[in-house]
Amino acid sequence: MECIVRRKKLIRWGRFSGAAAAVIGLLAFAGADRAQATVYTLASPDATVVGEDQTVETVYTDTLYDLARKFSLGSEELIRVNPGVDPWLPGAGKKLIVPGRHILPPGPHEGIVVNLPEHRLYYFPKPKRGGPIEVITYPVSIGKMDWRTPLGLTRVIGKQKNPTWYPPESVRKEHAEAGDPLPASVPSGPDNPLGLFAMRLAAGNGTYLIHGTNNPIAVGLAVTHGCIRMYPDDVAALFPLIPVGTQVRLINEAIKVAWVAGELLLEAHPPVDAQGQSFEPDIDQFTDMLRAAVGVTTVAINWDYAREVLQKADGVIATVALEADDPNLPVPEPAPIPAAEPAPGTVPAMPSTPSTSTQ
Repeated sequence: MECIVRRKKLIRWGRFSGAAAAVIGLLAFAGADRAQATVYTLASPDATVVGEDQTVETVYTDTLYDLARKFSLGSEELIRVNPGVDPWLPGAGKKLIVPGRHILPPGPHEGIVVNLPEHRLYYFPKPKRGGPIEVITYPVSIGKMDWRTPLGLTRVIGKQKNPTWYPPESVRKEHAEAGDPLPASVPSGPDNPLGLFAMRLAAGNGTYLIHGTNNPIAVGLAVTHGCIRMYPDDVAALFPLIPVGTQVRLINEAIKVAWVAGELLLEAHPPVDAQGQSFEPDIDQFTDMLRAAVGVTTVAINWDYAREVLQKADGVIATVALEADDPNLPVPEPAPIPAAEPAPGTVPAMPSTPSTSTQ
């Protein structure tokens, strides 16, 4: 399996920006000392936004890494919306923004969807007859450098508890050159970077996995050798829910938009390159992407504010446009134009025969 723990310098992308929109869903918590499982019940099949942002006050024992895990965030998610706060020693009484609202990823809401720039996994269980429509979401790590996580549609082809890690030759060579030789195999336990649960994907001839980790602090970063890594308690919760054969869709959507109550909501994340590395957003390119997402809908976009949100790319949802009509409603058929009354003493013109064309 092309997976191994790596550390990466944390990147801060800007300050927090407020947002306004209705919250759809229900947040369920998994305990004070463990990551909070984010299970949302959707109000309708076409719901587009889940969760809520919140503010918390630190105590002297907190670190941003512990709080990120507790609130089901990647460490970088929490750090970049709280610039100027020491991630290791934030201090007691510090008010932190916890970004918890998410626009659901575009495309079919089936199986597992992983959005690479967002460093986030969404799972859409098949609803039971008469049961609620739900989505479960977790932060993940993705591939780094030339060990890119592949894009496209794949599926789960196998599951394993307490997996043994067999480092591929390419990984062992890399470590040997760095003076850190690896054994041919690593049994299940605290030194195994796969954690206690692994789900094998069909992508890459079965070399890619969704799995746990023995280094939770790095969840949310581009630090793996192509695999998708989760917090240990998150993968333990997800593992029994995923049947073999579950569809997995890997996407690269740095910006997401949604219409809610006549407002255009924008969520922007640092884009990732072909190697899975985050980089500073190109504002002109981001602006073109926003225009394409809006399409021909007539809206009043606050472009100064929209560009500010795109520049920060901190993942916090913001309202950047308003419109009078809901674009999700069907466009009414135009009323027929009544035929003009013929002038007195004239014969009404006969309708022409419709022409046909092979074009």
